[in-house]
Amino acid sequence: MTAPDVIRIGLLFSTSGPYATIGRAMMNGACLALAEITADPAFPFRLEPLAIDPGGRNAAYAEAARAMLADAGLAHVVGCYTSSSRKEVLPLFEKHDALLWYPSHYEGFESSENVVYTGAAPNQHIVPLVEHLLRTRGRRAWCLGSNYIWAWENNRIMREAVLGAGGTILAERYFAVGETDLDAVIAQILEARPDFVFNTLIGTSAYAFFRRFRAAAAACGIDQASAIPVASCSLAEPELIEIGPEACAGHISSSVYFESIDNPVNRAFVAAYRAAFPDAGPTSADVESSYLAVHLLARAIRCAGRADIDAVRAALPEIAMMAPQGEVRIDPDNRHSYLTPRIGISNAAGGFDVIYEAKRPVKPDPYLVWHDMRPAMRPRSLRLVR
Repeated sequence: MTAPDVIRIGLLFSTSGPYATIGRAMMNGACLALAEITADPAFPFRLEPLAIDPGGRNAAYAEAARAMLADAGLAHVVGCYTSSSRKEVLPLFEKHDALLWYPSHYEGFESSENVVYTGAAPNQHIVPLVEHLLRTRGRRAWCLGSNYIWAWENNRIMREAVLGAGGTILAERYFAVGETDLDAVIAQILEARPDFVFNTLIGTSAYAFFRRFRAAAAACGIDQASAIPVASCSLAEPELIEIGPEACAGHISSSVYFESIDNPVNRAFVAAYRAAFPDAGPTSADVESSYLAVHLLARAIRCAGRADIDAVRAALPEIAMMAPQGEVRIDPDNRHSYLTPRIGISNAAGGFDVIYEAKRPVKPDPYLVWHDMRPAMRPRSLRLVR
């Protein structure tokens, strides 16, 4: 092994700003992995982090990436949550030929030589959710999202699937990230009475919507959770705490990880996380994805014998790990991850009850070139969890 004793990496998470709850969770997941790697004698090096908080501002992401790549000379950065932040920094990673380890579920339709994607691709979260909603909830949808590429693309996939199944998109509305003035759109939803709301709002906008929608429905005598359920591809356990006990139950979430997954690796992961961050609340898909990104990076460096990105990229097909969600490995064709899709229903305790899960890790399909989105929505890759 010729790698140096210390390898510097970047951590680029917004631990303040409109989606700080998720940013802090992602930072915690990365830091837990760093501590485990440092303590593990199987890694003959340690990873030393340079952390910068962009505060949820896209321009600040570019400034931070420039500081990490051009000024500090880092070759590997774990970070970004929103797709707009990823798009903001990607040209810098390509210019400096560095690797961004992107630990977030996202809308797909991208594949870069300079990104390793450890979060869910669209066939691993939006497609299973579409299948579930069309089978169990109906075909009249209302789409509501934050005004950037994550919402645009996921709503496009939802729109094509619903229309292809003979359904209707009653409306599609967008709001600035952080916007909480949502009473007018809530009134419109209640008047239209869709079969479900597809939510792609993020951060404080989403939390305000869940609380106000539940309260407004109750004032009209409507049991919102059963009559007009809200479905998301990003709702996670720490966000249920932000929503509050009066409105956190009964929401549908599609994800590759929930804290309630019952296997020995996840039980150990949850225990380690709570011991390391006793005041941070539950784990989540965002925690796990950042944790995976750092662990997979360390394994790729160990396999390659050095940290330069050509060697690390070449090592990607050789690495895998048994993660809290199950086995995870990198697809050498597109540098996305094999992950296990699941669907959960949020409960009053601030967790999720898993109702469907894939039988095995699913090959990532970021461009949806393999999945048949015709009305039958086949193949059905999920099984009922009893």
